[in-house]
Amino acid sequence: MPVYVFACRECGSFELARPMAEASNRACCPTCQSEARRVFTPPRLTRLAAPMRRAMETEEASAHEPRVVTEKTGRPLQHRPEPVPPWVLH
Repeated sequence: MPVYVFACRECGSFELARPMAEASNRACCPTCQSEARRVFTPPRLTRLAAPMRRAMETEEASAHEPRVVTEKTGRPLQHRPEPVPPWVLH
C-alpha cells in the first residue's frame, strides 16, 4: 500500500498508508484530528541497485553530517608530460 504525506496546519507533516483510490482524499491529523491536505512528493525508490543506494545515502548524510577526513585515500592522478588539447582522444 502506498504511503502519502499530508500537512496539518497545526502540527506539520505526517505520513499515512492508504489505497491509491483514496490518495486525493483529505486525512485527519493523528495528533489534533484536524483536516490535513496531501503534499505531493517524489516517489520512493526502494529497488535501487546497492551501489546507487549507498551513494545516495552517503550524499544525503554528507549534507547534514560531513565526514572528517584524516588521511588521503585513493590513487594519485597520472602526470601528463605535455599538454594535450581536450579534443584529442587517448
